[in-house]
Amino acid sequence: MKVYCCQTDIAWENKAENFKRVRALLEQDRPETGSLIVLPEMFSTGFSMNVAGIAEQVVPGAEQFLKDIAADFEAFVIGGIASRGLDRRGLNEALVISPEGQELARYVKIHPFALGGELDNYSRGKTIESFDWHGIKVVPFICYDLRFPEIFRTAVRDGAEMFVVIANWPNKREQHWVTLLQARAIENLAYVVGVNRAGTDPQLIYPGRSMVIDPHGATLVDAGAPEKIVSAEINPATVRSWRRDFPALKDIHWRD
Repeated sequence: MKVYCCQTDIAWENKAENFKRVRALLEQDRPETGSLIVLPEMFSTGFSMNVAGIAEQVVPGAEQFLKDIAADFEAFVIGGIASRGLDRRGLNEALVISPEGQELARYVKIHPFALGGELDNYSRGKTIESFDWHGIKVVPFICYDLRFPEIFRTAVRDGAEMFVVIANWPNKREQHWVTLLQARAIENLAYVVGVNRAGTDPQLIYPGRSMVIDPHGATLVDAGAPEKIVSAEINPATVRSWRRDFPALKDIHWRD
């Protein structure tokens, strides 16, 4: 089982250009059939607060693009999109599509980044979502969620074995990104896949550093700074054997 991290330099609010960039990366290192392709948070627009100008209901395309590449590469796909809720506020979502074009999960970011104005423009999500990828239970989270270990613990309690964190995480907090990805893997005895954007937007510089961390906390791949695609092998037996040999999760004292 292979996961492919597509670390793109996102063109600001330009969906067509971003679709081209993703396709170019995938053609460069064509994913194996049945693999998991992961794109960053808001992969088609950048981390924009312009909900009225970028939401799928206003300028559609990103959802269909995810379905198209899932079908074209016969792979599972996770990508971040901006949508609108019934109250017209934004929804920062991670959408998961199967090779057959079926929607497997639609996760809304539980922790919008208030300091960056996200909470003023996007509504909070309320539920943790999961999907099955060849028998391993995968849970997607988005960027700032990484700082809140409680939701990862809740997901593990429900059987999560792998986390995917898609992000627009800035350069000035690069070390936090690396350390927290490793911590979430170690404390939950789980795989953690973090896919961050590269390049710049009108306000920030981004370090890339898309990573795959195994349940022991070892880094399987680190993309560094440039726009690129990297991949790593995922073995469900690694999670299960480690949880059996070192059963720390059984010692959690759940206060409920």
